[in-house]
Amino acid sequence: MLAIKIWNYFKGYVIIRVEGLTLERLLNLAANHDIYLWDVKRINNIVLEMKSTTRGFKELKKIVKKVGCRVEIIGKTGFPFLLMKLKERKMWAAGFLLFWTIIFFLSSIIWKIDIIGNEQTPREEIISLLKSNNITTGKIKYSLDKESIKDLLLENYDYFSFVSVNIKGTKLTIEVKEQDLPPEMVDKNYPCHIVAKKKGVIVKVVPKNGKAVVEKGKVVNPGEILISGIITSELGGETLLVHAEGEVLALTRYSSIVREPIVKNEEKFTGRVFTQKGIKIGDKGIQFMKGEIPFENYREFVEEKSIINLEKYDIDFPIKIVNHEYREVELREVKQNIDYLKNANQIAATKEINKELPPKAQIQSKNIRHQIDDNILTTQVIIETIEDIGKKQIINNRED
Repeated sequence: MLAIKIWNYFKGYVIIRVEGLTLERLLNLAANHDIYLWDVKRINNIVLEMKSTTRGFKELKKIVKKVGCRVEIIGKTGFPFLLMKLKERKMWAAGFLLFWTIIFFLSSIIWKIDIIGNEQTPREEIISLLKSNNITTGKIKYSLDKESIKDLLLENYDYFSFVSVNIKGTKLTIEVKEQDLPPEMVDKNYPCHIVAKKKGVIVKVVPKNGKAVVEKGKVVNPGEILISGIITSELGGETLLVHAEGEVLALTRYSSIVREPIVKNEEKFTGRVFTQKGIKIGDKGIQFMKGEIPFENYREFVEEKSIINLEKYDIDFPIKIVNHEYREVELREVKQNIDYLKNANQIAATKEINKELPPKAQIQSKNIRHQIDDNILTTQVIIETIEDIGKKQIINNRED
């Protein structure tokens, strides 16, 4: 059935209306003369509408005269009629062709790059790597090799366990899965020191290889040697370089400060709205100004809508109409409960510290300080822990 419809479209067909008292006889004669009619609809007792090929219409006109009916064309559909219209309207045809050429060109360009799953690696870093390898927005999507992009990322980020590269419409989507970044490792074939990775007060030093150079109670700073990989032989006084091993426990301190106003402004929408429109091509936008925003306090809401909706073809058309809506808000002062605010600040500060705490750190104490100054409640949380602060550092020369 679909093949017949396509065939009729390319040949061209007409929609006709037949009026008379002998419609049934007309249909029978048409069938006898092999005139193909379809989609026959009865409008009323004396009117029928149907479709016919152009050749069939000419044959039908001969029969219509015999049975005393009237026939007229009410519509023409199909490729031949479209060509006729295009010949008559050359400028319109040229514009139509140019329009679809522009759409095809714009839909062949990458207008957006999405990075998914990069929790440890900044998006800007990945985008910079892609850019340095000529993979940017504005590139023809057919010129991009997805496998090459995948290999590029796996070569530069060895902790990526999975990389997927997809091009859908005008968007390049890169999905990565990251392994936990391993601690800094030093090959045991290399001599090294164990140095402090943070400031702390030494509690205990357990050297398994190398020589301890700090004692309990000493304050050490980042980079200071704790267990030396340079030792002197007891026999001949010869200096040896070894791969230092051991544990250095120290009392460390973490601090986080949270500030919050006691009296703060709360927003309430007034119902007044000011709108502006703009156009956006890719990531570049042009806003059509209608004067200054008439509100002192407002919230902005932005809605983007494609000029042409090509989503069913998986094409994100890059030219969009942008609606900027500014809703006026009224500010009113609200005084917060001091005790509630202290508790909220303490929780927020503790959460920030917990992000920094090593998994094996042993918490020794927790101190909380509150201070009110010029309507601001400042909360400081200090947590002291005992943890291993040592990290390995390769010995590059005898002077280390």
